[in-house]
Amino acid sequence: MYRLLAGYFIFSPTKPTTVWQATTESAAPCPYRKLKTADRDRESADTLCPMSDLCRLIWCALIGLFRPRAALETENLVLRHQLNVLRRKSPKRLAFSNVDRLVFAGLHRLAPGVLDALKILKPQTVIRWHRAEFRAYWRWKSRPRGGRPKTRADIRQLIRDMSVANPLWGAPRIHGELLKLGIDIGQTTVAKYMARRRRPPSQGWKTFLRNHADGIAAMDLFVVPTISFRLLYGLLILRHDRRRILWLGATTHPTAEWIALQLIEACGWKQAPHYLVHDRDRSYGEVFLRRVHAMGIRDRPTSPQSPWQNGYAERLIGSIRRECIDHVVVLGERHLRHVLLSYQQYYNETRTHLSLDKDAPIHALSRPLAAYLAAPSWEDCIINMCGSNLRQGQGPLDPPLLSSERG
Repeated sequence: MYRLLAGYFIFSPTKPTTVWQATTESAAPCPYRKLKTADRDRESADTLCPMSDLCRLIWCALIGLFRPRAALETENLVLRHQLNVLRRKSPKRLAFSNVDRLVFAGLHRLAPGVLDALKILKPQTVIRWHRAEFRAYWRWKSRPRGGRPKTRADIRQLIRDMSVANPLWGAPRIHGELLKLGIDIGQTTVAKYMARRRRPPSQGWKTFLRNHADGIAAMDLFVVPTISFRLLYGLLILRHDRRRILWLGATTHPTAEWIALQLIEACGWKQAPHYLVHDRDRSYGEVFLRRVHAMGIRDRPTSPQSPWQNGYAERLIGSIRRECIDHVVVLGERHLRHVLLSYQQYYNETRTHLSLDKDAPIHALSRPLAAYLAAPSWEDCIINMCGSNLRQGQGPLDPPLLSSERG
């Protein structure tokens, strides 16, 4: 036995030094010749199913219990030497079936010392197979056997949509909203299906401005030339939330007292806005500022030479010019007031806006169908020099429309 081991370690593993190795190399079949019947039988015998190899291995283990120890040690040495020879001939990476993995992992669990005897694979591979077998076993053992029913896909999507649309809501808040809808699920289930965020929730600038738009109003003055080359001044007061025109007035001399009176007429008994944005024109004098503070409105003038800070009012003035005033020759203050009031009705009830999802400032659902069909169109705002409506053929200016002439 010792001579055999000494001969194994002395000779070079790259050269055939034994008769058995030479005989094995000389008996190797040519890969290009046609296989005979005996060769085909031998090849089919070599490719038996792994289950037969497993049965053969179990049979050898049972026979080995009755064999002497010296015979077993000699057989082990012979098998080791055969593995060394085959390892020099075989490819670097071998294919193992599930049964082979099961056998190696089971032997490693019974005797962890067998890792030193491995020749055709690394010990880390066997350890990885053993851990995978351990995970598969406990996954099978802890498989669901009934228990809590699964949550429907539409409810899971609803929880996710609610968490995305309301980033400040937690699981208790969303769970309460679902209970109001009649969806009876647990709070832990809601927390499980909520959208995960990597950073704390924060609203964007668009959401921030939309949250404060309902308390902001803007006002501005614009100039309109008449047929006699005089200049009239129009006053615009606009709410930011729905782009709704609160007031459109006209005068020849825009004083602070007149502007304060127009602001009172615009707000009336309704709730006054929290903030009022306007430019630094001299017309907004001390009387106007005292009236604004008395109404509980916080004055917010824009920076000098910065009309972009009052963009909503400036853009609306451009719309009034393009859609109404540029198509009309204004006769006087009374005529201009009538034109602006007609445009105000058309703008608030009929004209659509992209920022409102192509809806009017006064929501169409809040008005009856008859009132919506009777709302003025764009042509109704074009009035001829005599003061009659070109579409409806009305007569002179309606006196009730002019009852708001004050100041």
